[in-house]
Amino acid sequence: MRIAVVDSFTETPFSGNPAGVVLLDAPAPDAWMQSVAAEMKHAETAFVVLDGTEPKPLRWFTPATEVDLCGHATLASAHVLGGTQRFSTRSGELTCTDEGGGWIGMDFPANPADRAEPPDGLIAALPGVTVTETAPSRSDLLVRLATAGEVRDVAPDLAAVAQLPFRAVVVTAPGDRPGVDFVSRFFAPGAGIPE
Repeated sequence: MRIAVVDSFTETPFSGNPAGVVLLDAPAPDAWMQSVAAEMKHAETAFVVLDGTEPKPLRWFTPATEVDLCGHATLASAHVLGGTQRFSTRSGELTCTDEGGGWIGMDFPANPADRAEPPDGLIAALPGVTVTETAPSRSDLLVRLATAGEVRDVAPDLAAVAQLPFRAVVVTAPGDRPGVDFVSRFFAPGAGIPE
């Protein structure tokens, strides 16, 4: 078995968003992939089948469950395979393109979020912050906080976050440093990803 760990979204080793990438010669049983992901302990581990099928079959598992889409593990997979790749996934076909200079562009399906009132339990799940806007998508809840400092300092009640009717809660705010458009954090304790 060939396994790599890639730090996505960074040029600095041991930072960014790490993902496991497992290269398979043939499809593997779901239970086995779940066990490997649980042992890898990364937010997601990608499994890519390299049996000549195009686009290449790609699946993602957290330590606790399979997920429909994962950006950083797709980026990591394209990086391991050399940049330009097409993947067949539960979310449809995903395309990654080598943009040169170490950059990989990704074309993903839209998952728009529409503004809505905060769901019951959100304030208890995110104590001590000022929620200025919420926008649910098909699977996640985007929560805008008043300041970037609140995003950095938020200490969510992960048990309460897991009870919300979303795969994940993403907290964000406008950036507070030159060249930083926004800051964000991603919490999905129900999927085995505390953060």
